[in-house]
Amino acid sequence: MKIVVDGFGGDYAPKETVLGCAMALDARKDLELIVTGNEALLKKLLTEEGYTVSDRLQFVNTTEIVENEDDPISAIRRKKDSSLVVGLRLVSEQAGDAFVSAGNTGAVLTGATLIIKRIQGIKRAALCPTIPTKKGKAVIIDVGANAECKPEFFPQFAMMGSVYAKEILGIQNPRAGLINIGVEHHKGTSTIVEAHAMLKEDKNITFVGNVEARDILNGDAEVLVSDGWTGNIALKTLEGTASTLFYFLKQVFYQNIITKLAAAILKPGLSTIKKMMDAKEVGGAPLLGLNAPVVKAHGNSDRVAFKNAILFAATLADKDLCGKIRKHLS
Repeated sequence: MKIVVDGFGGDYAPKETVLGCAMALDARKDLELIVTGNEALLKKLLTEEGYTVSDRLQFVNTTEIVENEDDPISAIRRKKDSSLVVGLRLVSEQAGDAFVSAGNTGAVLTGATLIIKRIQGIKRAALCPTIPTKKGKAVIIDVGANAECKPEFFPQFAMMGSVYAKEILGIQNPRAGLINIGVEHHKGTSTIVEAHAMLKEDKNITFVGNVEARDILNGDAEVLVSDGWTGNIALKTLEGTASTLFYFLKQVFYQNIITKLAAAILKPGLSTIKKMMDAKEVGGAPLLGLNAPVVKAHGNSDRVAFKNAILFAATLADKDLCGKIRKHLS
């Protein structure tokens, strides 16, 4: 199993990226990595942290970096020797089985679509992160790859999300719900109303109707279908709510000696909850609908998050998720 990693993508790259690579190699002995970027600097960072450059770790030297402020399309077209573009090209040439980057989200999405390309018949690739619910786990698809969607995109999102939920999350009969402003079929924009009708008629998915934002975490649908605009707002609202809730709890627990004692008693349970909601535990979100697995890690990923993103990408390749989406589509 060989994973290609964008060594200079992310807020804390390249140090945290390359150290995450070293941790991933320690965690999985059959893993090989190709890291793109300034080879001399990447090797120097490893040795400074006490790591020996493994024979399972290969570097491909590049001279350019796609910055967060770069226009995605211009960056992909002009920065041909960037760590991002070279990494995507290696996967497209089948030198690697999957790709991981924490870099410029728009550039990763644009580059992956142009270089690795979509599965034949897939109209749009979509980001599909996992979230915790009252009943287990669910996915939201899409959360930012496609701000505006045509009605016919939604059944494909539901199909890809359902295949992912079954093959990766182990949910045998995932239910798909459409994120909307009401449960009634006639609610929402004309696009959403038409998408609802198409989802209802699709016999290849288990569609349970509309899901309001307040019910996303109930777990009544394991595949939450959305356009990228709505999905991104929903996901970031959930992340912000979780962060704010823990902030308020901390304020309460540090009021006096009694609340501090209570905090000490509850700390293991609260730590478990926090871990469930920590994006670093997964490492990133897959971009579904492409010819090879692409994982978009969070921009602020540290070494642990990078390690998990790499192992997650390896799992997607192990399970041949792209092949199963292709088979389901046909």
